[in-house]
Amino acid sequence: MDHRSKEKEIIEKYQQDEKMMILAFAQWCINHDIDPVEVYSIAYPQQEENTLLKEAVASTVSKEESEEIPLSSLFAVFEIYGNEELAFALSEKVKSLK
Repeated sequence: MDHRSKEKEIIEKYQQDEKMMILAFAQWCINHDIDPVEVYSIAYPQQEENTLLKEAVASTVSKEESEEIPLSSLFAVFEIYGNEELAFALSEKVKSLK
């Protein structure tokens, strides 16, 4: 495998994993009656509509059909991707609901 092919493969893998992180975030929010788009816009107010988030929300299932996603696991994934802003926004939203 040449350098460009390997680089392309790494980028594609990262993008797939990023999609899974966004889907897990969206599903967790749906499972807890939280609007994922609202939380995302709090984390990234300057960013316009996020296509990946929109696709992820469309791919979620009802909370009755979903398996539980531990919040600690979601935060761990955020940390892996350096998504501290989203972790903070979600943490604040959760605190406000308690």
